Amino acid sequence: MPNFNYTAKDRSGKTLKGDLEAQGKGQAVEILRSKQLMVLKLEEVKKPEGFAAIFRIKGGKKIKLDDLVILFRQLATMIESGIPVVNALDILIDQTDNITLKKVLTDVRDSVNTGSSLSDAFLKHSDVFTPLFVNMIDAGESSGMLDTILDRVATYIEKTNDLQKKVKSALMYPMIVSSMAVFITLVLMVKVIPVFKEIYVGFSAQLPLPTQILINISDILRNYFLIIIALVIAFIFWFRYYARTEKGMKKIDRLKLNIPLFGPLIRKFAISKFSRTLSTLVKSGVPILSALEIVAKTSGNVIIEKAIIDVRDKVRDGESIATPLEKSGVFPSMVTRMVSVGEKSGQLDKMLSKISDFYDSQVNAAVEGLTSMIEPLIIAFLGIVIGGIVMCMFLPIFQLSSVLGG
Repeated sequence: MPNFNYTAKDRSGKTLKGDLEAQGKGQAVEILRSKQLMVLKLEEVKKPEGFAAIFRIKGGKKIKLDDLVILFRQLATMIESGIPVVNALDILIDQTDNITLKKVLTDVRDSVNTGSSLSDAFLKHSDVFTPLFVNMIDAGESSGMLDTILDRVATYIEKTNDLQKKVKSALMYPMIVSSMAVFITLVLMVKVIPVFKEIYVGFSAQLPLPTQILINISDILRNYFLIIIALVIAFIFWFRYYARTEKGMKKIDRLKLNIPLFGPLIRKFAISKFSRTLSTLVKSGVPILSALEIVAKTSGNVIIEKAIIDVRDKVRDGESIATPLEKSGVFPSMVTRMVSVGEKSGQLDKMLSKISDFYDSQVNAAVEGLTSMIEPLIIAFLGIVIGGIVMCMFLPIFQLSSVLGG
């Protein structure tokens, strides 16, 4: 999604500078106007294209989600205790060990000290504080419930991060074991099979077909190993470049949702994240159109993002949320019906929270089931592949034994 640098004036006439993400210049202007800012200058920041984007390196120590949880939780506690925002930020600056976060908080403190609101100060650092956080804090400042909203932000990050870690761990395990299986197979093909080949050279009898095929594959791997490695590396770079293109993102994200075993897990995680994010924003008083726009940006999947943007457009035209949500085909009927009940009863945030809790438990169960299912499958795969290689290499010996025994 494009990034824009802007210069704007707030209601008091103060000039503000910052950056934000939007689908286009028109949407960027709309976002700024919704914050009651008068746009003076708006420029798109050109991102590195092609392979240059792959080698882009960001300086400074990374700010983890755990750091933000502690930040928002402590800031909420201090504001609730009556400590002014500037003093609370001073305390946080002194106690943080993360140099990058310290610099960001120092800039935020200076902005607040010169009259900016906390949300406007955070808006200048959109690479750290997403539109979700900024809009919630803005709603908290407007409603006088900043401490409550900050605590809610921390809880949201905590739950989302925990669920994300569980999904990653479920996906990481088979990847590591599969990589080990490929490595062991390569070692057998490149180092072990050539030894057997030298032994079988002295045999006058023709080798069994499976053994001959395996030896031929081993010869190809040994003779063209560097070329094969170069082709694999080239494919990885091409795939990373393709995954950054609009067409590539759509195809890959659609594949993620439909891939066997992992697709249902990724879909459940996406629905849980959608429900929790929208519930948190609605509960915090963020307008529904802005909330849907933020939810779309934080979905992490372009297929789901497009579906939510379509929902936002239909809601802006006067429809309910549930109807276009159902038509998208991305969300299960249970979700759309519960959303419909929430809209009619005026308890949309509570209903979305229940959906999120339900899908959190579904993700946990899916992760446990997937882990227990994948382990025997990978062991069986290793047994078949490595056992098959061993059997192929010993076939001539068995054949020779039977001839000698006969």
